[in-house]
Amino acid sequence: MLDKPNRELHLVLDRMALEAEIDALALEHEGHADALRLAVVTLLKTTLRDGRETIRTWFSEDRLGTACAQRLSWLEDEIIRASYAYVTRYVYTTHNPTAGERMAVIAVGGYGRGTLAPGSDIDLLFLLPAKQTAWGESVTEAILYVLWDLGQKVGHATRTIDECLRLARGDMTIRTALLEARPILGDMGLAAELAARFDRELVQLTAAEFVAAKLAERDERLIKAGNSRYRVEPNVKEGKGGLRDLNTLYWIAKYVYRVRDAADLVEAGLFTRREYRQFTLAEDFLWATRCALHFLTRRPEERLTFDTQREIATFLGYADRGGLRGVERFMKHYFLVAKDVGDLTAIVCAALEARQEKPKAMLDRFIAPFRRSQRQALIGTKDFVIETGRLNVANDQVFARDPVNLIRLFHLADLHSLALHPDAMRLVTRSLKLVNAALRENAEANRLFLEILTSRNAPETVLRRMNEAGVLGRFIPDFGKVVAMMQFNMYHRYTVDEHLLRSVGELADIDRGEGGDEHPLVNEIMPSIQNRTALYVATFLHDIAKGRPEDHSLAGARIAKKLGPRLGLTPAQTDTVSWLIEQHLVMSMTAQSRDISDRKTIETFAGTVQTLERLKLLLILTVADIRAVGPGVWNGWKGQLLRSLFWETELVLAGGHSNVDRRASVQLSQDELRAGLSDWSKAEVDAYVARLYPPYWLKVDLPRRLRHARFVRAVRERGETLGTEVATDAFRGVTELTILAPDHPRLLSIITGACAASGANIVDAQINTTTDGLALDTIFVSREFPQDEDELRRAGRIAQAMEQALTGTIRLPDAVAKRSAIKPRQKAFQVAPEVVVDNEWSNRHTVVEVWGLDRPGLLYDLTTAISRLNLNIASAHIATFGEKAVDVFYVTDLTGAKITSLQRQDSIRSNLLAVFRGEGKSG
Repeated sequence: MLDKPNRELHLVLDRMALEAEIDALALEHEGHADALRLAVVTLLKTTLRDGRETIRTWFSEDRLGTACAQRLSWLEDEIIRASYAYVTRYVYTTHNPTAGERMAVIAVGGYGRGTLAPGSDIDLLFLLPAKQTAWGESVTEAILYVLWDLGQKVGHATRTIDECLRLARGDMTIRTALLEARPILGDMGLAAELAARFDRELVQLTAAEFVAAKLAERDERLIKAGNSRYRVEPNVKEGKGGLRDLNTLYWIAKYVYRVRDAADLVEAGLFTRREYRQFTLAEDFLWATRCALHFLTRRPEERLTFDTQREIATFLGYADRGGLRGVERFMKHYFLVAKDVGDLTAIVCAALEARQEKPKAMLDRFIAPFRRSQRQALIGTKDFVIETGRLNVANDQVFARDPVNLIRLFHLADLHSLALHPDAMRLVTRSLKLVNAALRENAEANRLFLEILTSRNAPETVLRRMNEAGVLGRFIPDFGKVVAMMQFNMYHRYTVDEHLLRSVGELADIDRGEGGDEHPLVNEIMPSIQNRTALYVATFLHDIAKGRPEDHSLAGARIAKKLGPRLGLTPAQTDTVSWLIEQHLVMSMTAQSRDISDRKTIETFAGTVQTLERLKLLLILTVADIRAVGPGVWNGWKGQLLRSLFWETELVLAGGHSNVDRRASVQLSQDELRAGLSDWSKAEVDAYVARLYPPYWLKVDLPRRLRHARFVRAVRERGETLGTEVATDAFRGVTELTILAPDHPRLLSIITGACAASGANIVDAQINTTTDGLALDTIFVSREFPQDEDELRRAGRIAQAMEQALTGTIRLPDAVAKRSAIKPRQKAFQVAPEVVVDNEWSNRHTVVEVWGLDRPGLLYDLTTAISRLNLNIASAHIATFGEKAVDVFYVTDLTGAKITSLQRQDSIRSNLLAVFRGEGKSG
């Protein structure tokens, strides 16, 4: 009997009519086997193409994911039936088949479930009797050749029942495939015998083994996929909360509870009817997403990349609404579904624990003190018990009797390091209406929540459980607005709520003294801060106003002022939280895009923070924030910039950085160099020191000053004025390229062009000139190789490209053009370019700040445009936030003066904006 969606498709593709067409072709080409085969393949190929196109049309109209997958599976069934009919009637005909000339063609794996994505492989088992003839192998081979000629990707096996069972005992993949075996055609008795023996000889005897293997397989898969269901480019099939998780859940339930259909899990007592509906809705949405992804990309793509998300959102009917773009609404739906899959998985795992089919759970990495399987009262409360090592409710009236228990449950879980029982989580979900205004204003509830947030145990884990249960978003309504909210950009790797929870986790790690090798300064100052509670609250709330039309830092500060008193914070703590949220981006932006050797930069930043305590708090929050953005975003280079800004600002707040201090600092820096060059003559040192201007001595550290001195001396001794040197810095994750060359306005442009042509990503540039007309520039590029020898070889190639560009032996515009194509992922984004020309940010320079869509060669085009404007670049600071480039240049005119002419400032803006329109490309 056909499923409903396939009854509709049957009207388009009539099996009997298709087989009749094959019979007609056989008459037409009688005696010409090759011609018949070609005609049959052409017919089936046309049928497959037209059927898939019909299915795609219906899918675009009804957007039913599961129905689409079932229709594709049914279409494949009919193609296989027609292929079998052709082969057995006209290729290997048996008018009176023997017992050995039998076969069952069985769909296994995903195809066995009766669902296929447009790009899915076809997994088939050709089941043969124990005693067989050559007929079976021949028919199998002929069918496969037909399917391959159709362009099908077919995974296949030809086995007897005994072979299937023997291989399944030792191979969990084969066992899983057989679990979902679905006969398509042939000898149904043979297929039924396999099913019965598989159940009797394997399934009934190995449930615990199967569950353990599938959960271990899931853990390994999720580690590879990123182990978070909130990654902004999720894998629909393999990622956490994706289809494979639903499959695993169903495999386990089917194996343990011996059901044939997901609906049977309700009768088995595993799911409530509401949870089963949750299962079917999640499955339908994920299938809709996967089918749309395959149809739009025309390949078996499983990752929802930025360049596909917008198209799929449109295809599935998500429009802009409520301040969110259609793509953001679609992705929010995706993450909410992924959360539902996680909830269902927890329910199944807990049920299996009760049946002793899997190990007991623990909260995060902390050892649960309660391991007994029987119910045990929790000391100090009659409302909660320990059951199978998990925290559970004593009865189903616990929350109705005292709604504060909805917060107390999670407080106790953190206090005792207990995992939460799914029965308790189910009751929480059914009781969410109790999280109302009265509970939000309850002093005890807020006290317990603040203790959870500032816990020294596992605040991130417990807050995540609260979020997944729906409590956190209701208790803190502004947090609820960012739950599952995706930021459609390449910088943030997680949803807003997940980023905030991870920020709290990063802060807790710092609080415990972990990770000091990556951020030593914050670990050092953390014990000395006086506002630990304010810091945790600010970290939890710093992005809570994302998605609003106004600046989220200002809006978040206002939210904190209202929420602070409710949580029990003092007025001083509330002010600190509000200030931290308002300024939470300032330290990062200053460190990465300002010249921190410029006195005005430090004075301005010091004026913002005002006190040493605020400086410490802001540094710690900034580190936690950056580290929680996603893997690879934090690096030693950013850490060094933040530390340098901290130390320079600390000096100003302590009353330093006067002109006298600067002169003394220059003298001290020069004296350190003299001491380090003890093998040089005094005259030689004096001559070298005199070549460099005061700013150099203030911004270059001693190891680099010593390297520079020996490098310049070596170039001079060779009688040259052009030289390069490379050095690696594993801790900061950068490679330094130092260039000595005759100074001229286009020098930095040529250097950046050589880097672009070599595929090097510049993160900063220190530019220095000497009194005798040379430039001593250091370019910092992102490290690419973990081993120094590999990285040094790469740096050597970049340095060689620089020398060739400076001597004119390569044509730089052509070399850059080969690398300058915008990557497909970046094409999904639009960043309105902006150019700011400011004379207040520096005492000595005009600061030009440029924002826009990043692309290979952008920095080269910008620096070329600046050089054409007859401007000297004193320093350049390059920051990239995903698809957005933020490049800052400290410039003067050719006389060393600021750019004060409004007309010339307008010219700078228009010329740099032209670069983003493609009009300023170097040629």
